[in-house]
Amino acid sequence: MNARRNAAPERQVVVVGASAGGVDALVELAGALPEDFPAAVLVVLHVSPRGTSVLPEILARAGDLPATHAVDREKIAAGKIVVAPPDQHLLVEPGNVRLVRGPRHNGHRPAIDPLFESAAQSYGPRVVGVLLSGVLDDGSVGMLRIKSGGGATVVQDPEDALYPAMPRNAIQHANPDLVLAAAEIPEALGMLVREPVETRDFELVQPLVGDPAGPHPAWNASYEPAGITCPECGGPLWESNTSGLPVYACRVGHSFTPQTLLALHSDSVEAALWGGVRALEERAALARRLSARLRERGSTRSAERIDERATQAEAHGAAIRQVLEETGSLVPEEDAGALHDSPAENESAA
Repeated sequence: MNARRNAAPERQVVVVGASAGGVDALVELAGALPEDFPAAVLVVLHVSPRGTSVLPEILARAGDLPATHAVDREKIAAGKIVVAPPDQHLLVEPGNVRLVRGPRHNGHRPAIDPLFESAAQSYGPRVVGVLLSGVLDDGSVGMLRIKSGGGATVVQDPEDALYPAMPRNAIQHANPDLVLAAAEIPEALGMLVREPVETRDFELVQPLVGDPAGPHPAWNASYEPAGITCPECGGPLWESNTSGLPVYACRVGHSFTPQTLLALHSDSVEAALWGGVRALEERAALARRLSARLRERGSTRSAERIDERATQAEAHGAAIRQVLEETGSLVPEEDAGALHDSPAENESAA
């Protein structure tokens, strides 16, 4: 448990998280922030690790603030938008940012929770957290973390978001200070960052997600074996519920909140079942070849026995195919269409 005293009269860092449908909201936010905005703005958008992000250029064109991709160890500066580059977590340290290519969180790198948690750890009540449109529940734990450090929290109104699940989950689990339409958030930020912060001692609880640059302490007393394997690496997961929202983590550092874990495990189950279909159909095809050769050699009875095995394998494969066709997704229907979409693909159209 660390105690830090807040000596700053105003909030200094705004951290923003967005996923599917978030580019439009980010553009609206950047377009309305004034040139003299007195805080740094740090942004994580879920993007493809293999794509090229042009989000800084889009945000710079939208308004008066300069926007760039983050550079490791660069100084945090007021009046500037800094965006996480693809395939790297953006973290906050006192006075500067860090880029690390650590384990994915909620299936993403960059992910929202590590940015929010590290900002809360470094700046406590001097942080404002903003969560915009997206699917599933990345960001909810980070919002809880910001609140535990005395920071302010703002969530886009789900009715205003193109994909409402991520804001809705944050509202349910983190009880944010403000729920606003995207067009209303810039004005609220202008007031929040200039609002004097209560000078007090505050306790920083143990991080809920952990440091993406190193192993997750999943073996400590606050975690219990979950009886579930990690969909990223296949290792065992541990569960912690100290925040009121379950967090699942494996030893190497992959971390998940419940809806994301359910979605990723749904993908794993489907992949395993399709693998079974493939193996059975390959077995049947191989058996048919062997049967044909045996018939050419006059071994009719042996060929018939192998044909029976091929028929069984084909029937089993067809049964699994039917299960796959009839089993609905475990992902909420409103999220299913966007779960595997890359917001980066939509940047050029923004």
